Amino acid sequence: MVTLKGTHIFLRALEPEDLEFVFNIENNEDIWELSHTQTPYSRYLIKTYLENAHKDIYEIKQLRLLISNQNNKAVGLIDLFDFDPKNNRVGIGILIKSETDRQNGYGSEALSLLLNYCKTHLGVHQVYCNISEDNNASLNLFKKHHFEVVGIKKDWNLVGGQYKNEYLLQLLFNNVH
Repeated sequence: MVTLKGTHIFLRALEPEDLEFVFNIENNEDIWELSHTQTPYSRYLIKTYLENAHKDIYEIKQLRLLISNQNNKAVGLIDLFDFDPKNNRVGIGILIKSETDRQNGYGSEALSLLLNYCKTHLGVHQVYCNISEDNNASLNLFKKHHFEVVGIKKDWNLVGGQYKNEYLLQLLFNNVH
């Protein structure tokens, strides 16, 4: 699919061979704050998830794609969630797994490809994301792609015994020039 192929990365459906990659991400406590995870996932649960990953976004209201560099190395995941075809909106989240793969433009290119997919193939009117107030890298990434901060949820997430605010960002496709 040309829509999901960029210059340095491409997005693809999850495969059974991605079990260890997804397992390691889902069980990395350092990033549980991003996914609001509180308990570890077993390989069995991840395997079952991967077996059902082929289901249509209109059926399960979500889509998770693997971000791969041109050498076929998995570098991250990008998700669409809470897909609402009646109101033409969807949430989006992104994670580049390794520190060494961050700041290489993979996240930006993946976000650009998926936004194009949302507009072209899903026909959504808007995309939104939720970002912790102290996640400057993500805030800058989404703002670079014309997302606007439209609200702040005070004391939204309890992390390490402290409450953190979370920004709500939104992109309306008809407002992008």
